[in-house]
Amino acid sequence: MEVWEVVARESIRDLVARYNANGDAGRVPQVLELFASDAVMELGDPGSSTLHTGLDEIALIFTGTKERWTAEATDRGAPPYVRHCVSTHQIDVRDENHATGRCYFFVIMDHGLDHWGRYLDEYAVVDGRWRVTRRAVRVDGRTAAG
Repeated sequence: MEVWEVVARESIRDLVARYNANGDAGRVPQVLELFASDAVMELGDPGSSTLHTGLDEIALIFTGTKERWTAEATDRGAPPYVRHCVSTHQIDVRDENHATGRCYFFVIMDHGLDHWGRYLDEYAVVDGRWRVTRRAVRVDGRTAAG
């Protein structure tokens, strides 16, 4: 493995960690910095998914989710926190500027495990930094409270 590939893999791991840490903290501008300006985020299963293209549409995913989860926690009389945990991050580096990745996630909230699934990603170097160019979020399951 060449040094550039090691740097690419670590940069991509950091990208995914920052996505979850900033998203969980409600830092939407910092999350958007991790995407290419023309990125696509897909939510749902193939055939019934919704595509969100560009930073403005992607931002609405995060602001809407933050508002909904905060309201739900308030209704339960609970603290409005969310913790995404990622594991088994497989990164396939295609060249010095392109890679794909897949990993599992699960989400912990005040009531415990909420939901779990997979991120299916495409990454590229944009303006000298690795960015998400496409992310498909597949939810594999939810708890009754989720």
